[in-house]
Amino acid sequence: MHDALVALATATPTPTPAELVDPDLVTPGPWGFLVFALLGVAVIVLITDMLRRIRRGRIRADIDEQLDAEQAAADARAGGEPAAPDEDGPVSSGDDPAEPRR
Repeated sequence: MHDALVALATATPTPTPAELVDPDLVTPGPWGFLVFALLGVAVIVLITDMLRRIRRGRIRADIDEQLDAEQAAADARAGGEPAAPDEDGPVSSGDDPAEPRR
């Protein structure tokens, strides 16, 4: 038995030949590359558009806050009560129902 183990341990294994695989079956090819490239471009365009929209929203919110602060300061200087918003939204200094819109 000892001789059998020594023979198995010293024997050189013969490698089995690797199966040749058709590269067209395992690679995406030019069409796959094109699809992924277009997908990447579309994602970049969508992210850029989303960032622009978020930035615009933040800027509009900042402007609205500044206008509200200016309106509150003007009301405080005038000594009157702050203008309460009606159903249509906040009242600005140009919304006088007695004057017709031009």
